[in-house]
Amino acid sequence: MPRLLALLLLAFLAGCMAPARTPYGPKAASAASVDGFGDIRIYADSNGRLPQSRAWLPIPRHKEINYLVLSGGGAGGAFSVGALKAWSDKGQRPEFDMVSGVSTGALIAPFAFLGSAYDDKLVDLYTSGVAQQLVDLKFLPKGLLGPSLLRQEPLRTMVERYLTRDTLERIAVEHRKGRRLLVLTSNLDSQRAVIWNMGAIADSKRPDALKLFQDIIIASASIPGLYPAVLIKARADGRMFEEMHSDGGSATQILTIPEGWIANAEEDGWPKGPKFNMYILVNNALMPEFALTTNNTFIVMARASSFLIKAQTRSALLATYAYAQKTGIRFRMASIDVPVSYDMTDPFNTNYMRAVYNLGYAQMANGSLWKERPSFAGSPMLTQTAQWQ
Repeated sequence: MPRLLALLLLAFLAGCMAPARTPYGPKAASAASVDGFGDIRIYADSNGRLPQSRAWLPIPRHKEINYLVLSGGGAGGAFSVGALKAWSDKGQRPEFDMVSGVSTGALIAPFAFLGSAYDDKLVDLYTSGVAQQLVDLKFLPKGLLGPSLLRQEPLRTMVERYLTRDTLERIAVEHRKGRRLLVLTSNLDSQRAVIWNMGAIADSKRPDALKLFQDIIIASASIPGLYPAVLIKARADGRMFEEMHSDGGSATQILTIPEGWIANAEEDGWPKGPKFNMYILVNNALMPEFALTTNNTFIVMARASSFLIKAQTRSALLATYAYAQKTGIRFRMASIDVPVSYDMTDPFNTNYMRAVYNLGYAQMANGSLWKERPSFAGSPMLTQTAQWQ
């Protein structure tokens, strides 16, 4: 781990060698739109509710609205995949009216949105070992002088392999039915979280829709420093420039209700109508995990970063729960609540991914997965790491 963290620091110091970009300011950033696509994104901190258009809010088709929220967590995304597969195998998985994804959750979200028929693709992506191709150790020396430690090409190749034009067309069909697919990225220039309406992009019928769709997924899944940020072309006041988008998890690990909406909950709540069920799958451990920490600058930084992510996720869950209590939303959450050994120097280890996949599958299968309020403690029944390896 010290070696990896030293490389991260060197990569940061090498940032001065990054290529120049077209300058633009905060006024242009606030007014910017993606040329030709119309109403496909909003800032999460915008005041008030989501745009009241048929393209954003789900169109109720049944007595209930089911919303699936998929968090960040890197290789831990296998936990959600296991839970979804078991849910399908039990024959109880609903057709979600809304699905949102952040970081690794953004990779899962399109297939979870399309339903159980795509489970096998997700299982292959998260348990076959193909994810280990995302780490190119031979590139590390070059990465120290560039925008990131790892090349974007393996991640892009993987996204392009699984997210095809046929997949895009199927998402467009579901969007026209009134179902909604949302993905979060972090605009590094503005330091604001951006919610993308992926179904509207898929349904735009533009020839460049697939490229934009893939770029957003790649951006949301690109851990800052480890993978390069994604430049997305935008326009404001007749000027073209490129925004820099990266891991949605930099802003928040979960996209439930936009923060601007939560902040105005007293004046503006979720529209009245069908019963609203929210299912949140957290691809991370939220319970305290003891480890004797070496008093080393880089190790302390890494340990504190892990703590920060947990605290950030807990706060988001508590805010969502409070909002749900006020508005009558049925709250359900699950997280990795059993210790599973993980090595930062091997971020997409296949054994780890299979272990958390098996954990998610087993807990969904035996009915112990969902918690009705934020829960940050480990499972009292399952404490041995070895059970999931």
